[in-house]
Amino acid sequence: MGRFFAPQPFFRALLALGMIAIGILHFVLNEQFERVMPAYIPAHRGLVLISGLFEVAGGAGLLIPASRRYASFGLVALYVAVFPVNVDMALHPAADAAPWLRVALWLRLPLQGVLIAWALWVGRGSVHPA
Repeated sequence: MGRFFAPQPFFRALLALGMIAIGILHFVLNEQFERVMPAYIPAHRGLVLISGLFEVAGGAGLLIPASRRYASFGLVALYVAVFPVNVDMALHPAADAAPWLRVALWLRLPLQGVLIAWALWVGRGSVHPA
């Protein structure tokens, strides 16, 4: 399998492009992202834009060998930082949320662990000495 398909570069690119796309959506659909922020977190717009910036930077960083490892650590920090928002969304879904969406919000919580493992795996062994 490794001869014709190298899984780590493929999954690295997949995560990188996914993070860049989601990060861009933070700028394009910022009001939708702001609406899901818990009331106890201040500066919704600023935090949505900052998290979008870090998602784009982390995704792009995965594509650059010299920054890949650091980008993976940054993405792990981002996944941990946004986890409370995901928990709040699962605990307090929108009143008009469809039943399937309510289930999806709960299923997304363990996905954070998968994303953390994925980011660490694709960033492993990527720092080159100067």
